[in-house]
Amino acid sequence: MTTIVLDLTGLKCPLPVLKTRKALMTLAIGARLEVRCTDPMSLVDIPVLLQQTGDRLESSTRNDAMIVFVIEKVSACDRATDS
Repeated sequence: MTTIVLDLTGLKCPLPVLKTRKALMTLAIGARLEVRCTDPMSLVDIPVLLQQTGDRLESSTRNDAMIVFVIEKVSACDRATDS
């Protein structure tokens, strides 16, 4: 199974969630995305994004300032942008 690492450390809201959304749109179903960020708002924003897209949060961990999300791509498209 493919895991892509997306290093978003140092970026502030709304960039982490926007870049995560863009990366998810390029992944095949079953692929994993590991998002590394430092913006505390990502603890709220990324889970909300996943509710919108239908993708699955496998884990989220926080060590000091580093926040790491592991996301599994499970939806064929981004439902938030469907017409």
